[in-house]
Amino acid sequence: MLSRRVEHFVESVIRDMTRLSLKHDAVNLAQGFPDFPAPDELKRAAASAIMEDYNQYSITWGAKDLREEISRKAREYNGIEADPESEVTVTCGSTEAMMASMLALINEGDEAVIFEPFYENYGPDAAVSGAVPRFVPLGEDNSIDEEALTAAFNKKTRVLILNTPNNPCGKVFTRDEMKLISDLCVDFDVVAVTDEIYEHIIYDKKRHVSIGSLDNMRDRTITISGFSKTYSVTGWRIGYALAEKNLTSAIRKVHDFLTVGAPAPLQHACVTALRFPGSYYTELVKMYDGKRKLLYDALIKAGFKCKMPEGAYYILADIPQGVKMDDMAFAKYLVREIGVAAVPGSSFYRSEAGKHKLRFTFSKKDETLQEAAIRLEKLEI
Repeated sequence: MLSRRVEHFVESVIRDMTRLSLKHDAVNLAQGFPDFPAPDELKRAAASAIMEDYNQYSITWGAKDLREEISRKAREYNGIEADPESEVTVTCGSTEAMMASMLALINEGDEAVIFEPFYENYGPDAAVSGAVPRFVPLGEDNSIDEEALTAAFNKKTRVLILNTPNNPCGKVFTRDEMKLISDLCVDFDVVAVTDEIYEHIIYDKKRHVSIGSLDNMRDRTITISGFSKTYSVTGWRIGYALAEKNLTSAIRKVHDFLTVGAPAPLQHACVTALRFPGSYYTELVKMYDGKRKLLYDALIKAGFKCKMPEGAYYILADIPQGVKMDDMAFAKYLVREIGVAAVPGSSFYRSEAGKHKLRFTFSKKDETLQEAAIRLEKLEI
């Protein structure tokens, strides 16, 4: 009685771990939302928009002032020229932007190249849109295996899904890596659908590169981002997709019937966010860098093996040696017996590699991370 497309994926393990965390009063380092306040100026802008009665439908593909600000930001930060009238679509979060893009591009049986580890939504996105996923594992050092990547492309390949900075491993793809990817996209007539939601959260003088800014990718890239992570408003669900006008026209048709439009007053508030000074982003990275180091030290002390992420706000850690449980069993043990919630690594892998890993987020108050560190000290291997 059920659709075949939903037979092979389950509900979000990330959200399930949050529910388990609440049940056991654990420190939730599973789901990537801040437990600290959003910027006051942004909250005031949202309240003002509601009181000024921006409470009815906006233009389906986004309020004009927001699309204009997104266009300016894309030009100045991402190096992408996007006409606000015909090449910018505001969506209900970057999640919807990805789904609308996949539905706009994919015919049944088309293939989607996806780097592993991957954000858990990408598998179901492929299934719902009818795509056959071809996963390309990154190396132990998160490098691209050029031979494996090239082998994943063929005449059925329709899209490549790229997430940079990467959730869960924190990899920031370099310009040279983008060139390799772009050359393959051109050779096989493939569209790059790139999730850049963590584009402002990058450490150690790494630089964010949007593949859509490369000369040969202007007309074959859908660049997706949003406001959830950069501005600590994950519940607002405001995202966007940038693409040349023919791709945008297709995305807008799907978007219209998926959600009609993103919340109108919050769209107006996001204009304020895009006008924050450069110092906001400098302080954002400084704040998260401190949290990154705090969690890293706690995990190492507890016996996990991990390395510092280059971007985003997660650490993907190897389960301590001596643990006889797989990732799912150990994650549940941590919640129930230690009081710390993480995400089983298999949520981010099609291969067996994930069964030996957990993902922790450090998008939390220092006090929250310090409490998690204290609890992890109880871990006996």
